[in-house]
Amino acid sequence: MNATSIRSLLLRVSVLVLVLGVVVISAEQPGLRAPLQSVKDRKDAAELGLEDSTGKVATLRNYRGKVLLVDFWATWCTGCKHEIPWFAGFQSAYGAQGLAVVGVAVDNDGWKAVRPFLAETKVPYRIVMGNDATMQRFGIDSLPDTFLIDRHGRVAAAYKAGLVDRDDIEANIKALLLEH
Repeated sequence: MNATSIRSLLLRVSVLVLVLGVVVISAEQPGLRAPLQSVKDRKDAAELGLEDSTGKVATLRNYRGKVLLVDFWATWCTGCKHEIPWFAGFQSAYGAQGLAVVGVAVDNDGWKAVRPFLAETKVPYRIVMGNDATMQRFGIDSLPDTFLIDRHGRVAAAYKAGLVDRDDIEANIKALLLEH
């Protein structure tokens, strides 16, 4: 599949997820739960290598020693926008203990779409602009997708194709922060 085909497929699937996400949110059903992988079963996370709005590149090496929440999102994704305040709260509550949150925006219009959204919502954590290669490395098929990466750069939990269960991801964050 080429990059255009992947983006087209992602858009179609995301619209479906968006519609289903609205139903899920409105029904206040629990979101996705993800098991915390045992240390021995964790695999190295894919590299980010993405620029933030200042042109600085975010790499996993920048976050070594921290627990990292990586959230793939878009401005048009209802579930994504629902999660952002939760992730902001986690950054505030657990940042001093070693949590970092990075949002990977995957809007087709890039910073043109994302900058106004960020100005309006005041997202308090680092946002980088995603690309097709990164989406492929992380296996992104639809949004939102969220990954918890341990202090050694390994994927500890993956919340794929849907709104996270807030209590579940917070419990996994707390458990990872206790690991050293």
